[in-house]
Amino acid sequence: MPPFEAGGHGGAAAPRLSPAAGALFPFRVKQPIADGRDEPAFSESQPMRTITTTEDLAAFCATAKTHDYVTIDTEFLRERTFWSKLCLIQMALPGKDGEAVLVDPIEGHAMSLEPLYDLFRHIGTVKVFHAARQDLEIFFVEGNVFPVPLFDTQIAAMVCGFGEQVGYETLVKKIAKADLDKTSRFTDWSRRPLTQAQAEYAVADVTHLRQIYEWLSTQIAKNSRQSWVAEELGVLLDPETYTTRPEEAWLRIKTRTTSGRFLAVVKELARFRESYCQAHNIPRARVMKDDALLELASTRPTSQEELGRSRLLMREGRKPEIADGIIAAVKAGMEMRPEDMPKPDISREQLQVNPALADLLRVLLKAKSESLGVAARLIASSSDLDAIAAGQRDVPTLTGWRAEAFGDDALRLCRGEIALSAKGSEVRVVRL
Repeated sequence: MPPFEAGGHGGAAAPRLSPAAGALFPFRVKQPIADGRDEPAFSESQPMRTITTTEDLAAFCATAKTHDYVTIDTEFLRERTFWSKLCLIQMALPGKDGEAVLVDPIEGHAMSLEPLYDLFRHIGTVKVFHAARQDLEIFFVEGNVFPVPLFDTQIAAMVCGFGEQVGYETLVKKIAKADLDKTSRFTDWSRRPLTQAQAEYAVADVTHLRQIYEWLSTQIAKNSRQSWVAEELGVLLDPETYTTRPEEAWLRIKTRTTSGRFLAVVKELARFRESYCQAHNIPRARVMKDDALLELASTRPTSQEELGRSRLLMREGRKPEIADGIIAAVKAGMEMRPEDMPKPDISREQLQVNPALADLLRVLLKAKSESLGVAARLIASSSDLDAIAAGQRDVPTLTGWRAEAFGDDALRLCRGEIALSAKGSEVRVVRL
């Protein structure tokens, strides 16, 4: 990720989501927008203002509650901290002349965000984001609140056939028929004052979003896919999505070693790093990068002197407080009882995949995704297809809306109840 581009949503990749329920997201668009409009529906030169007081924020949020929806984005930094540092919030009300504001928690250091959180809890107004995961994490960590009802235009765009990792810029170009000014893309959003160019760049993230939301929500309603999107939004509204447990941190570290003792030391080192970084709000790499962690799990230093021989541990990790924690973690891993040692997940390696069936499932997925106009990876991953071809049935692709879109036919293909035929470039499903 380039410097100072942690915030915003220009090209954020969509998460691979699992089925979930419970997301409330009504469609209340009063005047659906026609596809292919040559002119943008909203003015780019409308007045905007910066909010730095609780009173002004409360007044804007009270007005937002009278509307069907409000578009929201954030700018933040995470290069120097464990938790994202919120630098700016952008919001816009519906309509060509709808007000757009910048909420500045840095200039307004005494401002409370409680009026915004109250708006988040107001179910009469849909809160519209693009690629909302990192934005929602900020609000969950800082305010213990989620915006409900929620609409994520990146998820909606994938359901509408815009590809697997569609960025905001692509939707602006294809739906709003506009171009974004990228000159402020690498801004350090923590520095003040903001220039006019920076302010205009930031507010464009929510003004074009209005037209994108209205177009996508209309398309989803027309195709009766509200439940599909709601199922995906349920994951974004689940606290487990944003909960990081130090004892589970080792699961994110890639290693080919299956030794229980080695993994025990990895687990304790990862636990120490996660706990220390959360407590001191510093990035994991400041303590030790993954390659240094794996090196230490292999060399298993028992003293400051032995730790000093590490080739990969950086200067920060050699400070006494961190060094002592590393040595203690290694000791804890070495003393872990065999029955408590982490077990490597070798289930994928043991899969007896039928390669011919896996290939047929890939063809079926491609045909289904094209006919439905839904990104293939949103329906099923390559590992999902291999698991089905190996006989596994506890696979996300076989539940929820994915079962309707693909999973049910995938099982029929496995049972020999359907076949695939080709006519020109078209793949057809044939009932047997």
